[in-house]
Amino acid sequence: MELLSSAWAYFINRQDLMFEVLKEHVTLVLWATFFTIIIGVPVGIAISRTEKLRNMILGSVSVLYTIPILALFGFLIPIMGIGSTPALIALIIYGLLPVIRNSCVGITQVHPMLKESAKGMGANNLQLLFRVEIPLAFPVIFAGIRTALVMNFSLATYAVFIGAGGMGRIIMQGIRTFNTGMMLAGILMVVITTVLLERMVGVIDNRIQKRYSLSD
Repeated sequence: MELLSSAWAYFINRQDLMFEVLKEHVTLVLWATFFTIIIGVPVGIAISRTEKLRNMILGSVSVLYTIPILALFGFLIPIMGIGSTPALIALIIYGLLPVIRNSCVGITQVHPMLKESAKGMGANNLQLLFRVEIPLAFPVIFAGIRTALVMNFSLATYAVFIGAGGMGRIIMQGIRTFNTGMMLAGILMVVITTVLLERMVGVIDNRIQKRYSLSD
């Protein structure tokens, strides 16, 4: 209880700093998610057409996904220096696998008869993609986006090690100054905001699933 009291006292006294790092954190994650979607969804759709390309791309992205984030930072620092840019690139790399994979799976799971019916009604390739395949695959695609978003929100805590700020700044300062209240306040803020984000995105995901009759 004493630790919780000290964490609460720190939060009350330093609300300005807490919300500043939260803003940095959210901004970094949202930009990373935006670029992950812009890159990942088209790539996932493209590789769904060719099995050889699909295996190559998914294999390459899977290898990048296994690299520890601090090791990835160490690789990016000599190229990009420190700050938000290398942190953003790292989060994009980590978010690509679930988005690309789910986009590919979603498109490939569209029943061939539905596509043949659309073609029989005169739909060209673009119309088939945007009016049939993507709408039907969207629940699966969004599930990949949800995974990338929630995962990166947690991983962004490590951005402090590369000078990008975020909520990890509070935790690191607490460790360096032996301020347990500050450290615990940072940890609790990360945990609570991650859980809230997961719940909010989960509600959207459930509504999408129900909209397309893909859940009970």
